[in-house]
Amino acid sequence: MAFAVDVDAGSAERTATKELPGRQTVDPESAVLAIENMNCGGCMRKIERVLGDAPGIASVRANLSAKRVTVAFDPQNTGTETIIQTLADAGFRAADLAHNNLDDSNRADRDLLRRLAVAGFAAANIMLLSVSVWAGLASDMDAEIRSLFHWLSALIALPTVAYSGQPFFLSAATALRAWRLNMDVPISLAILLATGMSLVQTIRGTDHIYFDASVSLLFFLLIGRYLDQSLRSRAKGAAQNLMGMKSGWATVVLDDGTSERMPARALEPGMRILVAAGERIFVDGIIEAGRTDIDEQLITGESVPRSAGDGDKVYAGTVCLTAPIEVKATAADNDTLLAEITRLMETAEQNKGRYVRLADKAAALYAPVVHTLGLVTFLAWMWAGVGWEAALITAISVLIITCPCALALAVPAVQVAATSRLFNRGVIMTAADGLERLSEIDTVVFDKTGTLTKGLPELVNGGEISDETLSAAASLATKSRHPYAQAVVRSAESRGLKVVPAVDVTETPGAGLSRQLASGGEERLGSADWCGVSGGPGVTDNTQATASLWYQPAGHEAAAAFRFVDALRSDAADTIAALHSAGLGVALLSGDQKAAVKSAAEAAGIEDWFAGQRPDEKIAQLKRLEAKGRNVLMVGDGLNDAPALAAAHASLSPASAAEVSQIASDGIIQGHRLEPVTETIAVARRARRMSLQNFGIAAVYNAICIPLAMAGFVTPLIAAIAMSASSILVTANALRLNTAKLEL
Repeated sequence: MAFAVDVDAGSAERTATKELPGRQTVDPESAVLAIENMNCGGCMRKIERVLGDAPGIASVRANLSAKRVTVAFDPQNTGTETIIQTLADAGFRAADLAHNNLDDSNRADRDLLRRLAVAGFAAANIMLLSVSVWAGLASDMDAEIRSLFHWLSALIALPTVAYSGQPFFLSAATALRAWRLNMDVPISLAILLATGMSLVQTIRGTDHIYFDASVSLLFFLLIGRYLDQSLRSRAKGAAQNLMGMKSGWATVVLDDGTSERMPARALEPGMRILVAAGERIFVDGIIEAGRTDIDEQLITGESVPRSAGDGDKVYAGTVCLTAPIEVKATAADNDTLLAEITRLMETAEQNKGRYVRLADKAAALYAPVVHTLGLVTFLAWMWAGVGWEAALITAISVLIITCPCALALAVPAVQVAATSRLFNRGVIMTAADGLERLSEIDTVVFDKTGTLTKGLPELVNGGEISDETLSAAASLATKSRHPYAQAVVRSAESRGLKVVPAVDVTETPGAGLSRQLASGGEERLGSADWCGVSGGPGVTDNTQATASLWYQPAGHEAAAAFRFVDALRSDAADTIAALHSAGLGVALLSGDQKAAVKSAAEAAGIEDWFAGQRPDEKIAQLKRLEAKGRNVLMVGDGLNDAPALAAAHASLSPASAAEVSQIASDGIIQGHRLEPVTETIAVARRARRMSLQNFGIAAVYNAICIPLAMAGFVTPLIAAIAMSASSILVTANALRLNTAKLEL
């Protein structure tokens, strides 16, 4: 099958198309799917290949950065649910997005970029015409040629101002309708007055033409606006993907005993739902039939699955691992524990949203001062009797020279430099004001599983186990999704042993694996009781800092213990030590059992730790620290951490974190190390200092230039040049952050 592939390196997006023979008369439908585990270009190619080979698929468009795939399909041959199942068979967790709309934030970024490009092109061309006019003043250029050049400048400037200036004009109009001022009001006033005055002077045939000043001003302002907008929109795509994950499908048992597939949003309390092994549970409910292991890490943070059977409670968002079960729903959709966690997170985000950014504080002071200075200048020169035209030109000069290009770029330029440096070191900032809040933190609180630790159990007594025993146990373990079983397989493979999957293996949920051998014996891998080692040490009961599985070979040989720990990240202890050395407080909040949390805290060098913490209890702990005047940085990965991440003064999540946790965080840490936490704090602190430096540069510039402008020594053109120079200066200062040597 031939595919036409179009690759866009910037967006990491690919398109695969194929012909649908005999189906040209049917209009294709399209669906946008969120792919939870599409992480690389190889994933993109596999998705394209799998869907491209499926019947009824017209085209596939995969976007790695947004973790989405857009599929055009023939509705008579396939459907969204079939496509999702096809992806699931290939190992990809997909969900239909609730809304098939373009991301508003991406659309806004592209719109600003277009307006910026138009303003830049126009400014360059008008400046060429202006240079010709300036040169002509010292030569023999006659008045008719100058007038022609002025009209050419007007033809370029007027549509440019009308188009590229809309973000400022609309914002200013909105503020004025609400009887308030914002930074865009003086910006719009300066641009419109300079352009309008220049048009009048062009019509009259005079030389006071400042189209170059107004368009150049617009260009530099749009640079700042685009940089700020791009920072604000980083997390929007992830948020939409999370909402899409609620649109899964469940199998419901009807009263007549038949089953029906229906959307998860349509589930109601009282319904009986069949959950297959490997499927996510969409409701809170009670198990009525079956026994299985439940992965609750997303909800509780607990890395070890919980055995659950008849009468046990299960929660939405958890995963049925080992065997099918039937669940009677007690809560669905917005009434589940998952929804409650989401509401806790939203409440916390609202509280965080009250934080006032440095740029906003500066803008609140700036607007009234600028208007006052411009009005005073105009009235003073009118009183001096120079006429309204000369007075207006001087007032325009004041508005332009005080125009907040330097102020508008002061923070965004530093943020871009800081985020670029952090990106190169494995940290992606997702909140526009995240760096400012990170610069203020004095306490760091870690989650345990998946954050302080790797989130994967590791075999720690492999040296005590023979190759023969390890290989035999690994053969059984290949048939289970249990984290400990998978750890046995990884250990065998890392030792170079050939692992042949065992056949005719039976998994007993909550106990272990077994199989009958041709010789008549039985081998087992599982809990101590399951393997006949009752009362043995290291029983897998979640109360031990070191947990274990047991392997009982056929015959009379003694059972072998496989002991596991969730190991710390390689640099966890060094990172904690660096934070302590910098005078920062460090604490550990975890939903895990006390023994496991205590062991991890001691190994990492953390004295303050709390175990068994529910999401609301984690928020309560943060509130207690806040009441003591602490600004807390929360570092966590699970859904149970999301409310705390949103409630903290600042927050970071590993790249392996749950989608909702990444959304709640100010930044995402790539890789397997914790060292980026200290780097992020150091960069944030330096970025704040540089932002204040830029405000100082802008203040000094205004202190020198404003009196000159008010005194009439500065024309609008000179004002525009001075304004541009100040913008370049603050940008150059910000770029120093990329090469600066930083310490906490």
